[in-house]
Amino acid sequence: MILVLTGGIGSGKSVAAGILNDTFGYPVYDADSSVKRLYLTEDSLLDDIEADAGRSFRNEAGEFSSSLMAQYIFATPGAVELVESRVFPVLLKDFERWKAECGSDNIVFESATILEKPYFRNFGDVVIIVDAPLDVRVARAMERDGATYEGVMSRVSRQKLMNDISDGRNLPEDAYICRNDGSLSQLRNRLKEIIENIINK
Repeated sequence: MILVLTGGIGSGKSVAAGILNDTFGYPVYDADSSVKRLYLTEDSLLDDIEADAGRSFRNEAGEFSSSLMAQYIFATPGAVELVESRVFPVLLKDFERWKAECGSDNIVFESATILEKPYFRNFGDVVIIVDAPLDVRVARAMERDGATYEGVMSRVSRQKLMNDISDGRNLPEDAYICRNDGSLSQLRNRLKEIIENIINK
């Protein structure tokens, strides 16, 4: 079973991933961190993106610069689609390699944006969405990142689907919503209920 785990900024998605790994023994593939790693380890990936974009995304030392990439994506129409068309096939190939090596029947694919990406439509067997009220998510992100309210809200505004889900709209069919608005123990118990529901379904 491939369990897709997602959630908006400050939802506690990564905490939930840790619980699924520590408590239930499910190996976790962190897609967001893996993309950053692949920029550094897959030379052809960055080369291809730079060729498509007609610019460099390396710093003076010749290393990948996430800030240069971010500037390009936010300022250039169509940049997101261009970059993702190169990144996603490499990411899935890396995931399949990891899945074969981890040797587990039940694994977690953790990603903040997977539900918003047509490329991943119908990916995975089960979806769990970790969610919390907006004010709780914003407060968590401010504390975690040392960010301002305005800075966090700027990032939150780009996660339209997750905001809709928090408001009870556009819920993906058959997805499980795990509310994370209380203690760590409560989150663990809610995840346990969801996993038991999935197993017994």
